[in-house]
Amino acid sequence: MRTDIRQRLTERDFNRSIMRWFMKQVGNPRISVRLWNGDEFNVTEERPVGCMEIRDRRVLLDMLRSSSVGFGESYAKGLLEIHGDFLAFINEISAALTQKRADDYWIPKIQSMLYALRRINTLDRSQHNVHHHYDLGNDFYKLWLDERMVYTCAYYDTPEATLDEAQVAKLDHVCHKLKLRPGQKVIEAGCGWGALAMHMAEHYGVNVLAYNNSKEQVAYAREKAAELGLDDRVTFVEDDYRKIEDRCDAFVSVGMLEHVGRSHYQTLGALIKRSLKPDGLALIHTIGRSYPARMDPWIVKHIFPGGHAPSLSEMMTIFEPHRFSVLDVENLRPHYARTCAAWLKNFDAVADKVKDMYSEEFARMWRLYLAGSSAGFQSGTLQLFQVLFAPRANNSVPWTREYQYLED
Repeated sequence: MRTDIRQRLTERDFNRSIMRWFMKQVGNPRISVRLWNGDEFNVTEERPVGCMEIRDRRVLLDMLRSSSVGFGESYAKGLLEIHGDFLAFINEISAALTQKRADDYWIPKIQSMLYALRRINTLDRSQHNVHHHYDLGNDFYKLWLDERMVYTCAYYDTPEATLDEAQVAKLDHVCHKLKLRPGQKVIEAGCGWGALAMHMAEHYGVNVLAYNNSKEQVAYAREKAAELGLDDRVTFVEDDYRKIEDRCDAFVSVGMLEHVGRSHYQTLGALIKRSLKPDGLALIHTIGRSYPARMDPWIVKHIFPGGHAPSLSEMMTIFEPHRFSVLDVENLRPHYARTCAAWLKNFDAVADKVKDMYSEEFARMWRLYLAGSSAGFQSGTLQLFQVLFAPRANNSVPWTREYQYLED
């Protein structure tokens, strides 16, 4: 009997030691851990913000192989559960991990370089990657996005703004930066469900040529444009951005660069150079990082295959080889943390419908993705860059930023 007790104590101590070592690698977040045998302990002496329950011994092994993939897949399968405020828990994990990695600059940079070499987005691969995420079905995204189906960072220009209001404010913010005027031609690369293209045409009097690889999104956008009577001013093309051949007064890309692949940045820059008129303006809006690093492995495997969030230094390979003048760089990181939190709240309200449409595992996976995204922006792991630029000889560029905030 004493041998059995000693064996149980030894096993408990071993399991705890492994978990404490693992939590140290994550940055010792203020959480508690409950193991499959009922053993529970706090990681730090501070009050836990939540409890991570590991329901199967295999979870520990999976997380030791890959902390990101192991955690994400175990949560999606229900082998790992979070007790307490879900977003607060994920925020705590993200903050601890971000702080832990703050001094490890070169390691993630080298990893990112090696990773980029393995993830070159050819035309065929780009098509596959887009279908994996965006062609889940328009009905799915309608459940939790705003009424215009804008799936990019909103702009909360007032503290009281709703998600719908903040998305409209973002569309206007982009249009103001580009100084759009009636009669201009705009090319949009990666147009989503067409909200920005239709907003530019309806409220700024421009003609828009919008490219997108997603069959589902383009079909929705065409139908919506016809419904609004804008199909004579907006043309949606189901094709890769690399097929663009037209000339324009303004070039804009909101939320596409994350899918381009770093090895294609110079190609994108060359395309913009040949498309943009000498007195034109261009804007790229993208998720980014404060330093070069690879995308989260679980996100790449299950949510955004081929994705990459660039640092500003990496983005400069779009601008520098083609001698573009960078005019304005704005970071909307806190806005995206709030946007993703709003999406998560909407998603939780319709989680049962998502389970019926797909599966419980799918719903849990997307819940984790939205919470993790909000936490990534909240902790500073992720950034949101808007970069305004122009051909180097364009001397009609704005003298101040004042014009960006004037009412129409």
